[in-house]
Amino acid sequence: MSRAFFDRPAPAVAQDLIGWDFRIAGIGGVIVETEAYTRDDEASHSFRGPRTANAAMFGPPATAYVYRIYGLHRCLNFVCRDAGAVLIRALEPVSGLKEMAERRALEDARLLCSGPGRLAQALGVGLGLNGASLLEEPFALLPPQEASTVVTGLRIGISRAVDRPWRFGRHRSRFLSKPFPPDATVVAGKRPLMPRQQEGESR
Repeated sequence: MSRAFFDRPAPAVAQDLIGWDFRIAGIGGVIVETEAYTRDDEASHSFRGPRTANAAMFGPPATAYVYRIYGLHRCLNFVCRDAGAVLIRALEPVSGLKEMAERRALEDARLLCSGPGRLAQALGVGLGLNGASLLEEPFALLPPQEASTVVTGLRIGISRAVDRPWRFGRHRSRFLSKPFPPDATVVAGKRPLMPRQQEGESR
């Protein structure tokens, strides 16, 4: 994993993250759902410029941005180029299922990380990780070992910029926070790729 992977527009990063293995202190699994947000996007926390609460979004790519919603749940984002970010919406649990189940107080593996708040609780994401580098411990990110078919659709749980199809998911995964509609766009036969190194170039 390198900073160059995140130094790209958030929608490209969000799509390419599907199938990656993500863990915090050894606990985690396969990313199966993401959402992208950009600085010119009214639904993004960076849209109105830097503030104390969103300062991490204006840090270097490959920074963790953690925020609290409804005064209770936390959400984990990966910072990308130009104050963009990718919300990690769902994982397929692989490692540390016992710890996840204890944190979530349930046994059903399908519900451990199927939603950004659930995911953060299961992985032990606290506000102390806000601003931390994704390239260092306790984070670990490994590229996929097999191809994933990715579906795209409209983002959910927002009231602004609702027409941007920047929600991405692994096709037919049972660990999604919410199923994609039958007519969702499918990117078939997606293979593991690393970003091109040339500045400003993306897939």
